[in-house]
Amino acid sequence: MRPLRHFPASSRRIAVALLLLGALTMALPREGRALPHHEGHAIHKEIEALEEQWRQALISNNVGQMDHLLADDYIGISANGTVETKAESLAQRRAGTMRITALDITDMKVRVYGDTAVVTSQAHIEGTNGQSSIGGNYRYTRVYNRRLGQWKIVSFEASRMHDADARQHHD
Repeated sequence: MRPLRHFPASSRRIAVALLLLGALTMALPREGRALPHHEGHAIHKEIEALEEQWRQALISNNVGQMDHLLADDYIGISANGTVETKAESLAQRRAGTMRITALDITDMKVRVYGDTAVVTSQAHIEGTNGQSSIGGNYRYTRVYNRRLGQWKIVSFEASRMHDADARQHHD
């Protein structure tokens, strides 16, 4: 490798500037490279509001609102492992097969990565799927993606939480 003094002065200045920029970028805390705090906070609030819209749509079985919130390429995975597209999920709601009568959300965390937001939470649900109760406690992950300026739900996965005492009795 040739020493820097063998390059023209203009090239040396550019190289030094790039090195300084790189060093500055690495020296900044990780948060310094993220969205400005006010913008990140606003996005978190927007996602939290969308989560509440989704919660209300589920309880009231508002299929139109669900249709608006779900991306066309949405894929959901239920707690029993069933995979559903947007069309399948909405058809099930229209048919009244699944009814959620109460949905309480706790421990919600929103993480934003550019145009993608990941929500994790705990949910206590009361409701039925056909003749079967789906009531209980769940953990879930919902993923939003911002497309053409609008956040859409692109993915969902739920896991049923089992009571530790119930697990001990089955062992």
